[in-house]
Formats: sequence, structure tokens, C-alpha cells
Amino acid sequence: MIIPVRCFSCGGVIAHKWEEFNEKMAAGIDMMGALDEVGLDRYCCRRMFVSHIELITEVAPFSTPRE
Repeated sequence: MIIPVRCFSCGGVIAHKWEEFNEKMAAGIDMMGALDEVGLDRYCCRRMFVSHIELITEVAPFSTPRE
């Protein structure tokens, strides 16, 4: 749903790089280049970005309180 704050494998902080990564992808930079420019060098951290699926817009409508 939301990118995890830390990598599950190495524990490195990665969440602060998510917005910059999305901007580079929207600008048309290929995924490998965007990951390199953002500064994700470890394959485990790169995996977190490559495999992430943004579901917050689909789940948010169900988070309203019940009456």
C-alpha cells in the first residue's frame, strides 16, 4: 500500500527516496537508471521499489468509520 520505511532484508531506510523515484519514472527514465540515480545500490532495496504496488487509492475508500 505505502512503501515501507525500511528494507525488509537489510534494514536500510528507503521510504524517503520513493517520491524522487516516481518523479524520475514519470520523466521517462528507465527503471534501472532511476534506481541508480536515486541511490539504491543494494539489490534487496531495489527489490522493494521494483515489486511495490501502489494500492492506497483502492483501499482508502474502505477506511471510513462504520456507523
